[in-house]
Amino acid sequence: GGIWLSIDYFDLPYHYVYGLFGGLTLILVVYMALRFPLFPAKTPQHKHLVLRKRYWLFYLLTFLSGARRQIFVVFAGFLMVEKFGYSAGQIALLLLVNHFFNMFFAQKIGAWIGRIGERKALTLEYFGLILVFCGYALVENPWFAASLYIVDHLFFAMAIAIKTYFQKIADPKDMASSAGVSFTINHIAAVLLPAMLGLVWLVSPELVFYLGAGLALVSLLCSQWIPAIPQPGRETSRTRQVPAEVV
Repeated sequence: GGIWLSIDYFDLPYHYVYGLFGGLTLILVVYMALRFPLFPAKTPQHKHLVLRKRYWLFYLLTFLSGARRQIFVVFAGFLMVEKFGYSAGQIALLLLVNHFFNMFFAQKIGAWIGRIGERKALTLEYFGLILVFCGYALVENPWFAASLYIVDHLFFAMAIAIKTYFQKIADPKDMASSAGVSFTINHIAAVLLPAMLGLVWLVSPELVFYLGAGLALVSLLCSQWIPAIPQPGRETSRTRQVPAEVV
């Protein structure tokens, strides 16, 4: 909200906006480092990165989710600016609306995922994303494009199903390490995808979003391997259930 006001109403130069909000962020970091309590882990965590074969589906879904996120962050923003002339302040306002919706709906979405299960939730998310990306490729109306941008962001809340799936199949000692692995996998997508699709964008912006729809389709197919009741020894629907200590 502050970025929207700073750019569209107070007409501040970009270097002032970056300096102001970067400085506020630094102050908040120092405050949290000094004032927030430390919460000890209930289970001692591995101190190094751990890759386990039985987590392969989680790694794959995480990579595909990171790839999808980059198309939203980079190329959906490009579309709004280049094709429809949205200003930086208007993009900030759209993100403000997105976060406003998430504040009200994320908790309900989390409870809903708990009721129906991760596979059904991700199936709905990826099917919706196929439609959203195809919509990006075809849209000609700026208001409809903004609606797609908001719906696209709402689907981010459903991606928590990947994390809850992992929590159900993983050794509690692997949680912190696997968070690091997940972060690394996301950044592989963040480095590779914008560079490659940026070249495609120069030729055909629509093709970028059709490729995004293709990634969503691959994600949809992979999500079907999540079992109805994930648990250690039953990481995928094709895994023969064995005792967790054997795995």
